[in-house]
Amino acid sequence: MRVKQSEYPVRDLSYTIRSAEEKDAEALSNVRVQIDGETENLDREKGEAFIDEEGFKAIIQEDLERENRLFLVAESDNRIIGYSRCEGTNLKRTSHRVEFGVGVLKEFWGYGIGTNLLKESIQWADSHDIRKMTLSVLETNEKAIHLYREHGFEIEGTLREDKWLSDGVYYDTYLMARFRPNLEK
Repeated sequence: MRVKQSEYPVRDLSYTIRSAEEKDAEALSNVRVQIDGETENLDREKGEAFIDEEGFKAIIQEDLERENRLFLVAESDNRIIGYSRCEGTNLKRTSHRVEFGVGVLKEFWGYGIGTNLLKESIQWADSHDIRKMTLSVLETNEKAIHLYREHGFEIEGTLREDKWLSDGVYYDTYLMARFRPNLEK
């Protein structure tokens, strides 16, 4: 699925959010590895579950063709600085929901990039018969939890001692969801 490109001027940075294209595949492969190495808030360590350029091309192509998938990139000065993805399934019983994930390069934190990727994804979901958006977030990622709550997400469950981090401690993961407003159950 594609969305209309949006421009975001924030302080000394101007960036664009747009649908991912095949030409972004190599950069996305590199950016994903870098982001994974910059924070423990994500599931992977740097280099784990590596997706190469061809792998990203296949994901982007499938996401462009499917109605319940959206792959967005944030770009500044022709450089990919973040991305988000909403992934739905082909299964009829769960075709009403998508799982949201986001990543932003650390040097670009604080510019609202993750927030705007989330807002664009919510807007897309609400206008494309997506009833439920889900995500998972580490219990220690308080800024993200606050952001998600501000945008209508609620904690639906907790995966206890789900992630083992570099400090040798196991942390919980919250499963959060947002339902499209004004829908009967």
